[in-house]
Amino acid sequence: MKITSTAVAGTLESSDVYVKVEPCDALEISIESVVYNQFAEEIEASVKNVLNEMGVESGKISINDKGAIDCVIQARVETAIKRAGGNK
Repeated sequence: MKITSTAVAGTLESSDVYVKVEPCDALEISIESVVYNQFAEEIEASVKNVLNEMGVESGKISINDKGAIDCVIQARVETAIKRAGGNK
């Protein structure tokens, strides 16, 4: 699966996450979070899980987390990928 355009999902409200995906030749994940020190590894694992399930091998994924729970992070990443043309 290939990300063909830039797309976003989510908000910058408390307990939500803002996800931006862009086309890129490599897979790049950047994470900014209010709970980065405690949960950076878990957030990254959650994002990678969605990418693997959707077959995304390249793209720039930017995460701006405001304390979202795991299922919200996964839903926002999946939505952004689908909006970016990342359909099978």
